[in-house]
Amino acid sequence: MGSLIDKFEEHEGPVRGIAFHNTQPLFVSGGDDYKIKLWNWKLRRCNFTLNGHLDYVRTVFFHHEAPWIISASDDQTIRIWNWQNRNCLSILTGHNHYVMCAMFHPKDDLIVSASLDQSVRVWDISGLRKKHSTAPQQPTFEDIQRVAAAAATSGQQPDLFGSTDAIVKYVLEGHDRGVNWAAFHPTLPLIVSGADDRQVKLWRMNETKAWEVDTCRGHYNNVSCVLFHPRAELIISDSEDRTIRVWDMTKRTALQTFRREHDRFWIMGAHPELNLFAAGHDSGLIVFKLERERPPHAVFQNNLFYLRDKTIRVYDFTSGSDVGLVSIKKQSGNLASGVGYRGLSYNPAEHSVLLTLTGEIGSYELYSLPKDKPSEPREPSDVKRGNGANTVFIARNRFAVFDKANQQIIVKDLSNESTKTIKTPATVVDLFYAGTKNLLLTTATSVLLFDTEVRQTVAELSISGVRQVVWSPDNNLVALVSKHSVAIANKQLEQLSLIHETMKIKGGAWDEIGIFIFSTLNHIKYVLPTGDKGIIKTLEQPVYITKVKGKSVFTLNREVKVRTIAIDPTEYRFKLALCNKNYDEVLHIIRTSNLVGQSIIAYLQKKGYPEVALHFVKEPKTRFELALECGNVAVAVETARTLDNDDAWAKLAAEALKSGNHQVVEAAYQRIKNFDRLSFLYLITGNVDKLRKMLKINESRKAAGVMSRYHNALYLGDVEDQIKMLREVGQYQLAYLTAKTHGLEEEAASILETAGIETAPELTSIGNARLLKPPAPIIRQCDTNWPLLTITRGFFEGGFVQTDTTTTATKPLAVSAALALEDSTQEAVGDWGGDDDDLDLDDEPSYKPKATQPSFVTSATVEPEGDGGWEDDLDLGIEDLPLDLPAQQANVAADIKLPNQGPSPQDAYLRSQLAVYHVTAGSFESAMQLLNRQIAAVNFVPFQSLFLQIYAASRTWMPASADTPPISFAVFTGEEKKVPVPVVTVSSAIETLQNAYAAVKSGGFSSAITLFRQILREVVLIVVEKRSDVEEVNQLISVCREYILGSRLGLLALETRESDPKRSLEVAAYFTHCQLQPPHLQRSLHSAMLKAVKMKNMATGLNLAKRLLELGPPADMGQQ
Repeated sequence: MGSLIDKFEEHEGPVRGIAFHNTQPLFVSGGDDYKIKLWNWKLRRCNFTLNGHLDYVRTVFFHHEAPWIISASDDQTIRIWNWQNRNCLSILTGHNHYVMCAMFHPKDDLIVSASLDQSVRVWDISGLRKKHSTAPQQPTFEDIQRVAAAAATSGQQPDLFGSTDAIVKYVLEGHDRGVNWAAFHPTLPLIVSGADDRQVKLWRMNETKAWEVDTCRGHYNNVSCVLFHPRAELIISDSEDRTIRVWDMTKRTALQTFRREHDRFWIMGAHPELNLFAAGHDSGLIVFKLERERPPHAVFQNNLFYLRDKTIRVYDFTSGSDVGLVSIKKQSGNLASGVGYRGLSYNPAEHSVLLTLTGEIGSYELYSLPKDKPSEPREPSDVKRGNGANTVFIARNRFAVFDKANQQIIVKDLSNESTKTIKTPATVVDLFYAGTKNLLLTTATSVLLFDTEVRQTVAELSISGVRQVVWSPDNNLVALVSKHSVAIANKQLEQLSLIHETMKIKGGAWDEIGIFIFSTLNHIKYVLPTGDKGIIKTLEQPVYITKVKGKSVFTLNREVKVRTIAIDPTEYRFKLALCNKNYDEVLHIIRTSNLVGQSIIAYLQKKGYPEVALHFVKEPKTRFELALECGNVAVAVETARTLDNDDAWAKLAAEALKSGNHQVVEAAYQRIKNFDRLSFLYLITGNVDKLRKMLKINESRKAAGVMSRYHNALYLGDVEDQIKMLREVGQYQLAYLTAKTHGLEEEAASILETAGIETAPELTSIGNARLLKPPAPIIRQCDTNWPLLTITRGFFEGGFVQTDTTTTATKPLAVSAALALEDSTQEAVGDWGGDDDDLDLDDEPSYKPKATQPSFVTSATVEPEGDGGWEDDLDLGIEDLPLDLPAQQANVAADIKLPNQGPSPQDAYLRSQLAVYHVTAGSFESAMQLLNRQIAAVNFVPFQSLFLQIYAASRTWMPASADTPPISFAVFTGEEKKVPVPVVTVSSAIETLQNAYAAVKSGGFSSAITLFRQILREVVLIVVEKRSDVEEVNQLISVCREYILGSRLGLLALETRESDPKRSLEVAAYFTHCQLQPPHLQRSLHSAMLKAVKMKNMATGLNLAKRLLELGPPADMGQQ
């Protein structure tokens, strides 16, 4: 709310009236250009313009049923238009001054109009309705009688031969000046009007006459607009006296007054469905509510105590019974039944409730509830009352009253007698219950946990704008609810998480397992103590959550009726079990629920459980990415075959290479025809046979395979093929050098002859030179994969196996076997061995590859597609490699995964709302986003050096070996909590302040401005823990503001000293009014005094001299 959606600009001059259609995407406007325009706000265009008025158009309104528009104008007429055929249906004349307002009755065929001729007129348009709803016909005798009766009522002569479309039914005269507004009541035969005589008048009418009922006096300037409340017996008016007043329609007395300092009010409107009103003033508009929509309530065990229809009621969550207990008397000044009550506190020991009422100083009422549940609400007896902004029970026979005006907490007993008075430790805004004898006090910047016994603050949490406090059932956790945020803290007031919402938060309650469920304007959401949040359900209307029980959320709606909403708690129960590492519960939820969705997959990836996310995903691309993340090569092979694109095969090859599964790497390189990497793979695995076949392949690739062919020849040590390739491409020098180096004299002579060189060039010998010849492979690793690191099978993988063994027992073992692991313990693989302590190196290694075991299952090979992985015209004898793993390798692939990097200690900083912690973690972007949201900073160039300084100071580096980079460590402080070393502190800022003072003292204003701005940048990155530090930081900001302003004035005075002495004196005089330290203020006064004397302005010089002497300057300065 409050955001500009669109602008429509076609009127010439001011727009005075506007109205929306109740069903169509249309609105109509009228302005000072005498025109009425109909707009389509969905298409963002003007449909057409209605012309006819001869002066300003004041108001326009739609009819509630017919396709009509009514307009009132300064040409003293009212016009009714058909917006479908764009014709003027009728022109109503009779007013003899500007018609300020005209509107249709919400139900009947009536019009009310207000004019500056001091009259309000009611028009009967039933004839117009009959004329345009049926075929045209001559006036009947009944029509003539109706015209005559209306004329008699209004005191005019009947026009028997005139028009009967719209006639004046009543003329209401009673205002002493021009009437600005008149409106019908939505259901009753009442009219309200406001005029320049500063009065609001209420009129009643029947079939034959209309009369004045009463007058509301209180405005002290012209009444601009007045209307009835759509659902309550209230009248609302606004005026040029800068006030909006609310009147009791029954008693005709003023209930409330809302004032604005400098803006006059001109217009007002009410929302047709919601409790919202809008008023336009000189500089804009305001949207406001009259009554508090949140119903006061309290929950104790299975009972809900709440207030509805002047009755304190109790609702039983178990049985669903709703019983009225006590009927309360309507307090004077309340807007409606129950309205004005802002809080309810229940005392289970004494079975009594405290009701808190709104008002200028506030008040409370203490009611004793009956022990049984009566059939009818009983009248209260011995009601205790008093004044206080808020009241809550803090013990079985004590309650606390907050005296906001005097900043006191008064503890009273049940007889309403004061037992103690406590001065608040700070300027408190509100108080809430926090357990026996404890209170939560909210200030402008923090929340205090206050002990009323010892009268001191126990804990403090920096958070602003707290409106509600909700404790968990075991009182171990508390939710601090603000307008757009929820903070979760423990009972020591240590913040666990903080979330922000764009929509307004209405309230919430704790689930029985420790999850906070809250509602916004259109959603029910949840937040875990860790800060994870999500959406449970979408709402059509806002509700106020009172209790969460299993799959049911009990709420109160705006009509204060209990409504039960069914929800699915599976998602947040799953996340909570995962956060608490309750893996049995996680597996149970996975097996018994249909938990799917991108949010769950993203959450599992974020929390480091990609193997669990893999269980949910069926979409190939996402499944492929998850398989790579959790190191499940078998599933990655399966999904890569489904995707079958070069990017997927390349990623698969990279991941398989990390885990040592070079057979999958070979197959992937074949599919994407990556010949260079494939050749190198054959080299490092000792597969000489396939290297020779690669050489033949590159020969057939002509120019495209020249370099690859040369590399293969180098890998094989085939000198003859190297020389042959070099001669073919015309590189005779390199060919001769290669032949000569390897002692092939005949080949060298042949090269010289081919090149046409008669004299052989001389080659310079290099000492200790050796031929580049690859060594022969000793161990050929081409048939088996490299030894893999043994890692214990994860909990979830074992759980999935138990789930899947019954369904996959009859299926052939293929790539999907990665999720069907053996139930036996995985044997140690490779040289990392088992867990034996006996390290006898003479024993045989525990890993022995089976000679008879094939590397791939031959029954499931990759079928060539298109041009295939190799050239079609070559029969190379290299079989296409299958991509299905045998049972043992599938199990190994699923169990083997590289250990993930542990969480960085600095990752915890990124959950903080302090920008300096994000800078310490190296996340400059999130730090800038926080500063932009918190202090509206947009230019971060000046922060660059400060960010780098903080980041560098929060880390230390330890040199490693010569060929590796140094190892970085985060530097912490604190024993229990690891927090970064504070680089920017209050003391460092004060030290910079001293340097800035020295610069000011020496007249270096440019340097001083730089230093003071540096302090302001440092201040936003200071972490304060004590209230004294907060005060010092606020003082630093004030000092920097004054000194920056003063230094800029000092620079301007120096710049204009020669060119404009008068301006220089003026600026120097301004400089003396900055809040500076006495020595600096003395210097500014002394400098301005000398300038004034030099300019012969003795009066100003005398005034400056008096101020200087009052500060007790040094002797030489005072003598001058």
